[in-house]
Amino acid sequence: MRVVVQRVKQASVAVDGKICGKIESGLLVLAGFAADDGPADLAWMAGKLARLRLFADLAGVMNRSVAEVGGEVLAVSQFTLYASVRKGNRPSWSRAAPGEVSRPLFEEFVAGLERELGRPVATGVFGADMQVALVNDGPVTLAIDSRAPE
Repeated sequence: MRVVVQRVKQASVAVDGKICGKIESGLLVLAGFAADDGPADLAWMAGKLARLRLFADLAGVMNRSVAEVGGEVLAVSQFTLYASVRKGNRPSWSRAAPGEVSRPLFEEFVAGLERELGRPVATGVFGADMQVALVNDGPVTLAIDSRAPE
């Protein structure tokens, strides 16, 4: 599982011009899945994101998690995180899990994140053509892979 996580002042996702998910201060999580991702990947990522210290403490140091600051989370499925650009200029999506595999993975990931945070997580519409808007805070942006944690 791969994610790009951004600390945001606000973020929203729309489908056909209608906002279907919106948050204020918190994290925007773009999540991609490989066909062999399993429960351990999902649980590890949900726990990591809930506890990742990306928010400032009273001294201005990034020392508090989204859970600690009461921030919100918007999760959006994004298969393009598994793009390969090794050959030519047209990305290959062969490493991304197909929809029938990634949809339940995404749903379980969101459920796990909700359990970790103790509150709902906003989402986009799986498989839809979505428009994501955000105000990046910092900017703070990280790429995290459950198979290569750094």
